[in-house]
Amino acid sequence: MTDEAKGNGEKILIVEDDPFLLSMYVTKLELANYGVLQASDGALGLETAKKDKPALILLDILLPEMDGFEVLTALKQDEQLKDTPVILLTNLGQKEDIEKGLELGAVDYLIKAHFTPQEVMQKISTALGK
Repeated sequence: MTDEAKGNGEKILIVEDDPFLLSMYVTKLELANYGVLQASDGALGLETAKKDKPALILLDILLPEMDGFEVLTALKQDEQLKDTPVILLTNLGQKEDIEKGLELGAVDYLIKAHFTPQEVMQKISTALGK
């Protein structure tokens, strides 16, 4: 799939506190015709998800306010959001972190250093059933 792929305007929420990474993924998603929501901390991410009901959430784990595991737990306990696919995109690569993320309900666990932005975009398409 290329960057020029035609999306259907589905909203994707990115919860990431690194301004460079956030900006890069916003650009990639917008080029793929997704609507992009952003949050720079876990509490704001959860609030944005509840308000805007995104089609998918790209979630960092190491975040201010609430960490990604706390956000994921809260999302999965919310009746309206529990089926929203969540992809964890993080630098935490320990086996126990990966297992915890998947046990909490993430559809995928991506270690930032191991995936190019293009590969992350392919994972998003897969999670959305494209």
